[in-house]
Amino acid sequence: MTDDRERWNEKYSTDDEFELPEDPIPALARLIDTLPEGRALDVATGTGRNARCLARHGYDVDAVDVSDEALDRAAAAAESEGLETVTWIRSDIDDFEFERSAYDVITVSFFAALERLPDLKEALAPGGVLVYEHHLRSTDSIDLGPSTDRHRYRSNDLLRACLDLTILDYRERTRTDDEGRTLAVTTLVGRSSTGGRQPYPPEQDG
Repeated sequence: MTDDRERWNEKYSTDDEFELPEDPIPALARLIDTLPEGRALDVATGTGRNARCLARHGYDVDAVDVSDEALDRAAAAAESEGLETVTWIRSDIDDFEFERSAYDVITVSFFAALERLPDLKEALAPGGVLVYEHHLRSTDSIDLGPSTDRHRYRSNDLLRACLDLTILDYRERTRTDDEGRTLAVTTLVGRSSTGGRQPYPPEQDG
């Protein structure tokens, strides 16, 4: 854990080319008014973009990251917005004890955590929703993301790992950021629910 913490602290403090998006996961921003209210968990929060979005919408948020540097930035950004419902937790995700059936919303962005998905899904409250976005392996010309395929998902990796959830939205596509840079991403929105007849959120524009 110490090695990961030192590596990420150094990356946040010295790597001028390393930058995270400021906006939350687009699917989170698009669907947040349809998600269950209550308590949320943001895994590998980085500079807290998803955690702050959730806090702005009334959630009590636990935001976890291994990097002190990232959490300091995230906490400062939240303070500047007057957001007081985020608990910033310094922990390696491999060591984090997920609380069972505790969270109404869990967000994960750009963090390879397929091996922890059973714990993440168990941490969802009944009816709770997982919003997960990650980089994809692609033959397209990509500007952003890991430099090798080691930390990218293959097509349908995330979908297959979440078929015990009710899949509300699943997409694989390329996307261009505000600076014109391209990334290939997979995004999944899945609910902890079962049964052949269920309620579903309405179609959202965008």
